[in-house]
Amino acid sequence: MQPVGAEPQPEIPPTMKLLFAITASALLGHVSFLSSDLLEGRATPSRGLAIAAEYIAAHFRAAGLQPLMQGAEPDPAAARNVIAVLRGSDPKLRDTWVMLSAHYDHVGVKPDCAGDCIFNGANDNASGVAAVLAIAAELAARKPAPKRSVIFVLFYGEELGLDGSKFYVRHPAVPLESTVAMINLEQLGRTDDARGPQLRRAALTGLSFSEVGSIMRRAAALHGVEIYDPPDTATYFERSDNFPLAEAGVPAHTLVVAPDFPDYHAVGDDWKKLDYANMAVVTRAVAAGVMAIANGTMAPKLTPPAEPPEVSGPESDSSPAIRSPSQPPPSVRRQRRSAAARTGTRISGRSAPARAKIRRQAVSP
Repeated sequence: MQPVGAEPQPEIPPTMKLLFAITASALLGHVSFLSSDLLEGRATPSRGLAIAAEYIAAHFRAAGLQPLMQGAEPDPAAARNVIAVLRGSDPKLRDTWVMLSAHYDHVGVKPDCAGDCIFNGANDNASGVAAVLAIAAELAARKPAPKRSVIFVLFYGEELGLDGSKFYVRHPAVPLESTVAMINLEQLGRTDDARGPQLRRAALTGLSFSEVGSIMRRAAALHGVEIYDPPDTATYFERSDNFPLAEAGVPAHTLVVAPDFPDYHAVGDDWKKLDYANMAVVTRAVAAGVMAIANGTMAPKLTPPAEPPEVSGPESDSSPAIRSPSQPPPSVRRQRRSAAARTGTRISGRSAPARAKIRRQAVSP
């Protein structure tokens, strides 16, 4: 009951109430451990990465989910994707999947160094891992479960060139053709971006490349969070673990709060610098978006691309074809044209491998 004279408060829909269980303190707990000096920067492979994998698996178990360790050759124990699945509740939709992911590796320890030598990787990407763990616990506690099944994947080796997500595409835990969407999380905790403070807003790379973008926008708006398409969206689209899944035909995007924060790949990426209150708001918005996709009767489609204008004159290696920053990579454009030709059905199977190995920026000195 509200006190006499109090301003009426809006009723929270029952389906949204549990989202407030995603708290700043829970996120801080995950990030502060994963980015502690004990884990020595979580390089792939390393002792710290193995500890992080076991930490993630333990929290999946605590949420009632059974973790799967997906190891890579030649030493499966050295580098592993950590996976958990939440089976859907709808008999007609439970064999389709929504993926929520983040990479849990970072770049290790600075060689030949005195003083602070550990790249702790709090924002990049302990923050993304913390959000996945919080959302997994949130969705696992819901009764009934979402209609579609949800697969949670924490990738190794992103910093080496998207190694974990590429391995997953070659060895999918669930069928790629039944994976209706992927939301990959990166750098959710810092708000001090080079373009200015990023409060209650997040970029979704390649927002216009599929219907996932519009679904996420609507769901996030209920939590007062703005989802926008970042400048140079195609460049960002190719630089994270969504890209191998997009190459395989899955509507896949990365959500990031501060794409260009000051301590990127620097020893100053420390857990004390994150804005956990803002991170909790964004994480709730992501959870709402995942639920909207998982409970939707229609799977998100790839959207037909707008073709870039023809470039006249001879082409040479020194004068490559021009692509607008808002245009997707050529392989993704081919897939979207194919999807349109199939009257709205998603692509089954995989495209040709990426033409170039995508690597992140070099470690700061």
